[in-house]
Amino acid sequence: MPRSSAQTGSVHYGWYVVAAGTLCIFAGLGFGRFALGMLLPAMSEALGLTYSQMGLISTSNFVGYLLAVLVCGHISSRIGSRLLIFLALLLVAVSMLLVSRADSFMTVAFFYTLTGMGSGASNVPMMALVASWFSKSQRGKAAGFIVIGSGFAILLSGKLIPYLNQLNELNGWRTSWLVLGIIVLVIALICLQVIRDSPAELGLQQFTGKKNSTPDGQLPIDEGNTSVTQKDIYHLGAIYFLFGYTYVIYATFIVTALVQERGFSEAAAGNFWSWVGFLSLFSGPVFGTLSDRLGRKSGLIMVFSIQMFAYLLVALSLPGIFLYLSIGCYGLVAWSIPTIMAALVGDYVGPQKTARVFGFITFIFALGQIAGPAVAGFLAEKYGTFSSSFLMAAIFAGLAVLLSSFLKKKTQ
Repeated sequence: MPRSSAQTGSVHYGWYVVAAGTLCIFAGLGFGRFALGMLLPAMSEALGLTYSQMGLISTSNFVGYLLAVLVCGHISSRIGSRLLIFLALLLVAVSMLLVSRADSFMTVAFFYTLTGMGSGASNVPMMALVASWFSKSQRGKAAGFIVIGSGFAILLSGKLIPYLNQLNELNGWRTSWLVLGIIVLVIALICLQVIRDSPAELGLQQFTGKKNSTPDGQLPIDEGNTSVTQKDIYHLGAIYFLFGYTYVIYATFIVTALVQERGFSEAAAGNFWSWVGFLSLFSGPVFGTLSDRLGRKSGLIMVFSIQMFAYLLVALSLPGIFLYLSIGCYGLVAWSIPTIMAALVGDYVGPQKTARVFGFITFIFALGQIAGPAVAGFLAEKYGTFSSSFLMAAIFAGLAVLLSSFLKKKTQ
């Protein structure tokens, strides 16, 4: 592709990378993680799982995710993001196929840990590529379009899984895992063909949304903000931890709560979950673009406030209409935080260090994901309801609003 396409009317190759990234997140996170909420009711009935075991299955995925993000930044620097993403998605596909054959809590937990490893090892380098391919003014938007892959996966799984489960009441969940694994395998091959590690491989520059800004046609390299300290990075990590801790409680248990506590059928609960998927398609692009224009700090405060409201509405066991409002709020901002955080890390440290730093804060984020469903499952078993779990999520989201308000203005 000629250099001129970098900044003229033709489509910049960075947007092809974004499209492949959407598929990557669709497969690695969307199917690898968020389909679990739809599969848990049937799996728990077939395998005789307790609330605690259901929570631990989700936690096992996040343990794998945690292990992966510890090393994926280093691996990416050695073999490149493109190859790492392919191998990671391959692991997701194979492990999901193995889950379809599992016959006990332990085997499901083991193979789903491998799924989590693949999810983490594909997500971090994919999101980090935004800083390489896009300038600061475009990163929120680009990251926003990548993360909507999870929304498409939720939308599809909310319709597909109940249908597959109906085909075979006893083993429909096995068929679902099998079909999802095959889809992930196909997407892994597509990503291998499309993704490139940097614009330089194709003789391009970062996409800025503007015509060449320098006389010789070369664009300045964004090196990040040199005033950022280690304390600033830990601050980001703390905010991302709270997101990981809270959003996953809702994602893991809302369908089960609707089925087992509110009397919804699996199909009806699936429709609710599909609405989350549909609304979440707007979350990344809308709030990513808003963060480009209003600042990352304002974007984070806005999103966490809406999430807190969503958790409170379902925690208080209000009439049915409030469930719709809760799910609407959750879906509307579902993937906004990863979008803003990926862009913010790129702003802080520049393209060369983004994978390593984003990997580090994602490690802290993963700690939250591990703790969230485990504690929520324990609370649900102790009190016989998920209300206390959702209330805890609301309190922690409120804390995230407070921490976000302390972000430095000069680096937001």
